[in-house]
Order: sequence, then C-alpha cells, then structure tokens
Amino acid sequence: MDIYKFYTGDMFDAHKYLGAHRAREGYTFRVYAPHTERITLIGDFNNWQDWELHRSYSEHFWEVNVPQAKAGQRYLYRIWHEDGNYTEHCDPYGFGMDVRPAFCSVIRDLSEYQFQDEAWMAQRSDCKDRPLHIYELHCGSWMQKKADPEAGSGEWFTYTELADKLIPYIKEMGYNYIELMPIAEHPADESWGYQNTGFFAPTSRYGTAAQLKEMIDLCHRNNIGVLLDFVPVHFAKDSYGLANFDGVPLYEYPSEDIAVSEWGSLNFIHSKGEVQSFLRSCAAYWLEEYHFDGLRMDAISRMIYWRGRPECGVNNSALNFIRNMNAGLKKRFPGVMLCAEDSTDYPKVSAPVWAGGLGFDYKWDMGYMNDTLHYFQTDPLFRYNDYHKLTFSMLYYHSECYILPFSHDENVHGKATILQKMHGQYEEKFPQARAFYLYNAVHPGKMLDFMGSELGQLREWDEQREQDWFLLRYPIHDAFCRFIRELNHLYLKHSALYERDYAEGGFQWRDSDQNYPCCYAMQRYSSTESVVGVFNFAGAPQVHYVLHCDAKRLTVLLDSSADIYNGTRPDTAGTVIEGEDGCFVLDLPPFCGMLLQVE
Repeated sequence: MDIYKFYTGDMFDAHKYLGAHRAREGYTFRVYAPHTERITLIGDFNNWQDWELHRSYSEHFWEVNVPQAKAGQRYLYRIWHEDGNYTEHCDPYGFGMDVRPAFCSVIRDLSEYQFQDEAWMAQRSDCKDRPLHIYELHCGSWMQKKADPEAGSGEWFTYTELADKLIPYIKEMGYNYIELMPIAEHPADESWGYQNTGFFAPTSRYGTAAQLKEMIDLCHRNNIGVLLDFVPVHFAKDSYGLANFDGVPLYEYPSEDIAVSEWGSLNFIHSKGEVQSFLRSCAAYWLEEYHFDGLRMDAISRMIYWRGRPECGVNNSALNFIRNMNAGLKKRFPGVMLCAEDSTDYPKVSAPVWAGGLGFDYKWDMGYMNDTLHYFQTDPLFRYNDYHKLTFSMLYYHSECYILPFSHDENVHGKATILQKMHGQYEEKFPQARAFYLYNAVHPGKMLDFMGSELGQLREWDEQREQDWFLLRYPIHDAFCRFIRELNHLYLKHSALYERDYAEGGFQWRDSDQNYPCCYAMQRYSSTESVVGVFNFAGAPQVHYVLHCDAKRLTVLLDSSADIYNGTRPDTAGTVIEGEDGCFVLDLPPFCGMLLQVE
C-alpha cells in the first residue's frame, strides 16, 4: 500500500490492503488504528478468543494472519483502552456484515462471482445525449414475499430473487435505469440506509455480495443500468461502527458542535487524508467490484457549506475532497455517472473539475421539483397567479446538467405521495397527474421517479411495507399505470425528448406568456425529429386553442385525456392534425396534455 497516498487522501484502493483478504493460508486481517496500543481479533475461527494483532508498515496499521479463517465466518476487532476495557468494532473496510441486530463483520470472497456483462460495460456512458429515466427503489419495500396488506409487511427478497421480479417489470414499464437507495450496511431499517456502519458491506438483509453482483449483472444483460445511492457526508453513531474508532474521534470531527449532524449521525471530517482515502476507496469499490453504473451522492449541500448553511460559509476542505474524488473516479471509470443531491445555488456543480466545477455529471433540480409540485397543489382557480412557477426553471435549466427528481423524499413523512399532492378529490387527481408526468417528460432534463408513483400510490411510503400492488385491481389506477408505461416508452423512442437536454437548440417555448387560461406549449428538437407538448392545466376546457408551430402537420403521439387512460374523450393517438400557415387549432379538455410529432 502507498502510505503517502493514504495519508494525503489520494488513494482509491485502500480496500485492497485493509480489511480481510485471502492469503496463501487463510485470511490476513488489517486495520488502521493510530491511537490505540492494543488490538485483538475475535471470530468464528478462534472460538471468539482474543488473538493479538501486530503493527505493520507503520505503527498506525495493524495486522494478523489467520490460516484457519474461511469465507462466511464472522469476526470483530477489540480496541483496547488505557483503563483495560475495550470496545468491539466491526471492520471499517469489511466486505460483509451479519444480519442486524448483530454487528459482526463477515469474511467475503469477492472473487466468488464472475460478471458476464462485457457488452454493457463497453457501451455504457453518462447518457447526456441518451435517454435516462431512473426508477428509484428501496430493496426491502418494492415487493415482498408473503406480503399481507392488512398486517403491513412481508419477507424480504434476496438480491437475486428481487432481480427476477424487478427486471421484467422495469422493461415492461419503460424505465432504463434503476437507483438503489443505500445498501451499505446500516443498523436501523428506519434510516433507509442513510446512516451506515459498514461502508464496504452490502446489507445482509437481502443476501450476500455475490448475490448483489448477480443482480447487477442480470440487469446489465437486460440493458438496465444500476445506480447506487452513496453517503459520503455522515455515518451512524453506533459504538461498534466508525464512531471513536480507536478510542478517540478518527473519522469524525473532535468537537461535538460540528461532529453531530442534524440527523443525529456523525459528520465525516473531510480535511483528514485518511478519511478522504477511506471515502474515495469506498466509492471506487462499489463501481469496480460491483459494476454499478454511477453514484448518487447524498446531501452534497452539507459538503458545500458548513452544516449546509450558506451563512456559515463554504467548506473548502470538503469541496477540495469532492473535486479530487470526482476527477479520480471519472478518470478510472469514464462511463459512470456521478449525481449530486444538492439544493443550493452553488455554481458549476455539474461542470468538470478542469473547468472549475465540482466534477459531477448531474445535479438534482430541487427548485424545479418544488415549484412544479407547488403549482399542482394549487387550486386550479388560482393557478394563473402561479403561472411562472412552471416557466422559471427555463431561465436556468442550461446552467447545470439537471435531473428532475421526484424521489422518496417527496413521498414520505406527511408530504403526501405525488398523486396525493395533486389538487382536488380522489378522481380529480388522476387527470392532473397524467398531465404533470407528460409535462415532466417534455421538460429538458433527465428524469427520476420513485417506486409506486406509477401505480398512482396514495399511501405514503413505509419502509416496512411493499408497494400497494393491489391498486392495479382498480380500473382508475390500472389506466393510470398504462399511461405511465406508454409515456415512458415514448420517451425512450423519441430522441427529441432527450438528445439535446443540455445542448443548444434543444428547447423552444411555443406558449408561455398567458397568465390565463393556464396553457403552455413547448417544442423539443433532436438531430432527426421534433415534438411539441401542449398543456391545459386549468379546470375548464380550452376550445379552439391556437398553437403556433413551424410545421405542416402534427401527429398525436399521446393524449392524456384519452378514455383508455380513464379520460374524457376517445383516444386520438395516430391522428394527423392539419395546420394552416403554422397555426393549429386544438380542443384541450381540463387538465390535459398532448404530445405531438412535428412533420
């Protein structure tokens, strides 16, 4: 191991030295612990008796070889204190962990599974000029075995069992990427994976490292990309994890004032080289070892500004860390996507590091998300007051490479699901939601939707329960799901909806200046085609609405008000609309969206 790189924070493969690794005989265990004078190893291989580790490389690194150690066995480190007591810790670089509430590390043979996804890996990219529609899911609550809606929960699928269910569904529904909420080991189901104890260990809730690899491999062989939610800002404060690892703060800040996050977890101290090497190695590990196609990095605003507050100033050490990490990851894995969950207006988040940016490929557009949902929560009688909630994003959409996120955070904790957010009573919500999702597909930017939204889910997400699949027995929900499915496939098929999301000439307003009657029209372009989206978000019909468009004729690709989607008029898909001098006359029912092919 390059000790200099480790201490200067420039290491991306510390996990290949630290942790439990196969040796000529058994396994060799290595751990970094600079502030203790004694470490012992206990595990299945020695009947949980203390075996001494000795210093290696320098006085800060410890190791021991265990000839009888085997993959699948559990182990812990005991960090001894001056008073003769000890604290038991799982391995910071451990590749597996026991099922909670147990917290032992588990030896994993990472060579056990061999990928067969060469074709996918050779052609994958950051999708800037390709379609990117992400389906975000929580592995434990997308679908469950023996689920009982009345009891509220069932049993988890393994990673491979989940793949058998998930892959055909994703292909049928027309998504082309999935994003897994954090699967690094975490003690509490309620944290959804955002408070980690095993940063290198896939959670044992759903199986082994080999099973996770097989899941990703199967996705790739079915042309489905897989992104991972990665947490580089904070970690769980449980005593067996990283907290006070060698008797004093090692990975966190020494002062509790800034060590403790708003979520009750502990903040990483990004100015320390060994912490930088830990996190950079962790990011590289998931991309290299598991073939993830990218990372969505959580809570980046807390790295840009101290405690996420602009008034507290820029956190320069964290920004330098993120720039160097992103540049290093893109150099090592040029086809992957690095996505920032960031709610600030800090500039150039998605610009390359060489251009003065933070080096992400994408930034979540939280402003667009909030403005759009606010608009649809407003009573249609008063939407004319919020007309520019839907046009404001066009003033800045070119400043970053945006993903339009309607994620888990918008479906929990009293916020209501996306469908529930639509104004009005139960049946009034569906036509608005159909128009909303069509508007989102035509808007420049890549898309992310949370599981269950495609069903018209009404119940807020609960990590203990599977999605309400029974809703599809109700015609109104089944019709809504059909609309989402057909919209998704149209998005994948029509390059005008994605090819120039971030390039000049990809977007043009056709109608954005009427405060009343809440109608919008926008045109999208690619190198081979053009489409127009026309919308009436008012509660009253717009008869003889005039659309000005440079075209001879328009063909209806999708009409959200069609009766096949539980709308109010016969399906007009495939209908050709003739124009005169670039003017087209359309009848738009209440809460209607139409996608039209320009000819």
